[in-house]
Amino acid sequence: MDNTQADAEQASIPVQSQYSISQIIKLLFIFLVLLVVAVVIYETQTSRFQSEFISNYAKTLTFEVKAGPSDSIVFPNQGPFDQRLGYVKLPAMQSTLLARGFEVTQQAHFSPSLLQYAKQGLFLPYTEKVQTGLTLQDCSGAPFYRYNYPYHYYPNFDQVPPLVIKSLLFIENKHLLSNENPLANPAVDWPRFAMAAFTQVTKALGLPGQSAGGSTLATQVEKYRHSEDGLTDSPAEKIRQMVSASVRSYRLGPNTIEARKLVVWAYLNSVPLSAAPGYGEVHGIGDGLWVWFGADVAEVNRLLDPSKNQNDTLKDIGLALRQIVSLMIAHRRPSYYLASGRDDLARLTDSYLRIFMQQGMISGQLMAAALEAKVNYRDFKKNPALLRVENSKGLQLTRTRLSQMLGSQFYDLDRMDLIADTSLNIPLQRDVSSYLAQLANPEFAEKIGLLGNRLLAPEKTADVNYSFTLMQQSEQGFKVRVQTDNTNQPFDINEGSKLELGSTAKIRVLTTYLEIIAELYETYADVDSASLRKVNVPKQDVLSRWAVDYLSKAKDRDLAKMLHAALNRKYSANPNERFFTGGGMHSFNNFSAKDNQRHATMIDSLRESLNLPFVRLMRDIVRYSTYKDENRTRLLEDDKNPQRQEYLSRFADREGKTFLRRFWQKYTGKTDAEQFDIFLNGLKQTPARLAAVHRYILPHASQGEFNAFILQRLPYKELDNKTLVQLYKRYAPGQYSLPDQGYIARVHPLELWLLGYLMQTDNVTLSDAIAASQVQRQEVYGWLFKTRHRTARDSRIRTMLEVEAFLDIHQRWAKVGYPFDHLVPSLATALGSSGDRPVALATLLGIIQNGGIKFPAQRIERLAFADNTPYQSHYQPKPITGERVMRAEVAHALKSALAEVVNAGTARRLAGMFKQADGSLLQVGAKTGTGDNRIETFGRGGQVTSSIARNRTATLVFYIGDDFFGTLTAYVPGSASDNFTFTSALPVQVLKGMVPMLMPYLDKSIAKGAHYCH
Repeated sequence: MDNTQADAEQASIPVQSQYSISQIIKLLFIFLVLLVVAVVIYETQTSRFQSEFISNYAKTLTFEVKAGPSDSIVFPNQGPFDQRLGYVKLPAMQSTLLARGFEVTQQAHFSPSLLQYAKQGLFLPYTEKVQTGLTLQDCSGAPFYRYNYPYHYYPNFDQVPPLVIKSLLFIENKHLLSNENPLANPAVDWPRFAMAAFTQVTKALGLPGQSAGGSTLATQVEKYRHSEDGLTDSPAEKIRQMVSASVRSYRLGPNTIEARKLVVWAYLNSVPLSAAPGYGEVHGIGDGLWVWFGADVAEVNRLLDPSKNQNDTLKDIGLALRQIVSLMIAHRRPSYYLASGRDDLARLTDSYLRIFMQQGMISGQLMAAALEAKVNYRDFKKNPALLRVENSKGLQLTRTRLSQMLGSQFYDLDRMDLIADTSLNIPLQRDVSSYLAQLANPEFAEKIGLLGNRLLAPEKTADVNYSFTLMQQSEQGFKVRVQTDNTNQPFDINEGSKLELGSTAKIRVLTTYLEIIAELYETYADVDSASLRKVNVPKQDVLSRWAVDYLSKAKDRDLAKMLHAALNRKYSANPNERFFTGGGMHSFNNFSAKDNQRHATMIDSLRESLNLPFVRLMRDIVRYSTYKDENRTRLLEDDKNPQRQEYLSRFADREGKTFLRRFWQKYTGKTDAEQFDIFLNGLKQTPARLAAVHRYILPHASQGEFNAFILQRLPYKELDNKTLVQLYKRYAPGQYSLPDQGYIARVHPLELWLLGYLMQTDNVTLSDAIAASQVQRQEVYGWLFKTRHRTARDSRIRTMLEVEAFLDIHQRWAKVGYPFDHLVPSLATALGSSGDRPVALATLLGIIQNGGIKFPAQRIERLAFADNTPYQSHYQPKPITGERVMRAEVAHALKSALAEVVNAGTARRLAGMFKQADGSLLQVGAKTGTGDNRIETFGRGGQVTSSIARNRTATLVFYIGDDFFGTLTAYVPGSASDNFTFTSALPVQVLKGMVPMLMPYLDKSIAKGAHYCH
């Protein structure tokens, strides 16, 4: 063999080797393809591999509820059911609650696998609730309100009639409950999925053909619960639904029989069936039957249960079946089929009923009966779908508070997965509500002692509204135990009103007075007597003068003794003096003329509710606020001092900024309309004052807009068009300076300017306002020295200083719970002209009872969201220590003074009434007040030319023992109040009649008092 031949033979060897390997690779590829196909076929038939893999994976998707906030939790951000149950809003609600003083006490913590799963946007696997809703519990943990949504439902799978299940499966998912493959994945029906995928491809290619749905019941449930808007908007969303449904199906283990039953159960209880007028969204077959057909749900289910319907007619059974099948078909297009498409729904229902018979699901007789049956839809106008719930005041207020706290309407609030623990004592709440309702009965009113002089006439008992609040001291706050009335109206007198409550304002005046005395004590208590005698006090500052004199002579400089002495200072009750206040001269009267010649101590004046001593005390408080600042004092000194202008400029700049800051706090964060309302509600409204304000604040308003404003605010005034035109022109922009406008309106000019600035300028800060007001600050105070006549100048100065003094007094009142942003700058405020709220007065009594420490009112004690779900979150108010807003010595002095009102004063009907089982008496203190609220018109001589009744109130605020306090108000609204003459004796007598029902809860000497609430 030559070399050439050998080389050729060697070259042929690799060529033969390559060919053999290629064949081998092809064979291996074909084998692998066949193997994969075989595995896929095997898996689609048995689900062996996915059942093991997914169930093992699902075991890692866990959560645990731990104390404190969670750092491993993901809340859903979409999905109709997650939105309805409140899960989507939970992060925002949590932020709101934390800002309101709540804290997270426990929350779900995701396992690492569940956390990663949630971050991928998949729907969390757990047994979701098919019925939930708001539950309110009282202080003992007993529920007193439960909104069940949906209202009608199947408690478990076994209670669903078999024919209902068969009908559903035939229409939607025939083999879902088949026992042939216990490992089957209910989320995927492979033939159905393949057909759906094929039709989607043909649709994408523009080929003709009808789209086929690939959804199983399991993926449908995922879709309408958790996908955005309950829809499948992309192939990726369909995959998300299928994966989520698969994991949910295997979370109980490889065998999915029970999981598939849960799918059927969940679908029947939650399938969306459009929304009905007056009811809202309808979910589930049960609610669908009741809402759309007015059917008796329990009866329909009984009729479809073969073990219970042997004695029923085919006609009744056929109607029940037709109703069920109609709703199952209606789910495909519920808004159409249950409204305008009812005829089409009937034809489809007929088709399915015939197929049911052909498939042997029902007999021919039952089919005939069902075909003959006619479904009657509910007439929502004549027969609205309404669920009756208790409509008590406590419930109304609690739901309102929760609604405001969580930023949700009642409709949404009721459907949340939420349990709220309240502070209310529901057994006592119901007893008191029943008692107040009985007061309308003349016989019961007479039995209680409500008939007589300064009380009621028998024919008028039904016209009086009563409102009662009882609160209890606790380490967690002032807990509201009872809040009710006999009106059955949403409006709440205690919290939603601004009423003139008469002499109850004297508590606030006395509180301010004693706090001032305590301030003076702290200023001068350590100063020796010789130095005190040299202290220069303006003669008008009566309170400072008294304090200095008292301390200079006192052997024992003890604050409690000084406060006692202050309460025993005497004031005249003479009504003949006229007082310069509110920009003019005014006079006041006592309730009884027999008191007119008295000189009474302040404790006597409180006990017997004398008016003139409190008017004079308020004048002294105003003067103290005015003269404690030397800069203000100099405004009333030497009228010709050449340095006054320079001083005035500095004073105006500093003082103006101070008041601007106060006004800014009053209006910041509110809308233009809210700002305007706050301002106007602080005015004593007259045509001139309103005209001056409106023309300044809204200078470009038309005559028509001006007229509408004036007439809306003064509907009782007979103002003709000529008068309105004159007002519009007289107070037009430029007619008066800013100080004059403020003087006309009897408001601080800078408040008027700031309101106009805020309403005419967007997105401003306090710094902007201060910078923009430089000229106005000088103008406001500069005009005081440009008036030619000294008397006119002094009159305006005094008016301005009184306004400023009342701003100081308002801060003191607000500190102890006064609820409004403004006081009327008039001595009449001592008698209630600035208005108040009963619950705010009750809070003041609570502060006094609690030694000067204020707690917030506590109505919501715990919020439990999403219990037994991965989103479980509980919140409670943070532990608080309370805020000291009053010196302990002042509180003690006031508590003793209020006890005198009960022992021997205007509330003496209550003396000795609150006796405990061991014979001891609970100390009771109180203050009464009567408000005869009228619109009065005065003639030039000061005489009343007209008087129109607006309402009449009689209020009692009280404390009982060391723990309980509250308020009781009798109220007649509108012009009808002109026919009543009752005084505060009425609520006192009403409370006296309540003693037997209250004592078991107030009595510390028996266990029952502590049994109900802690």
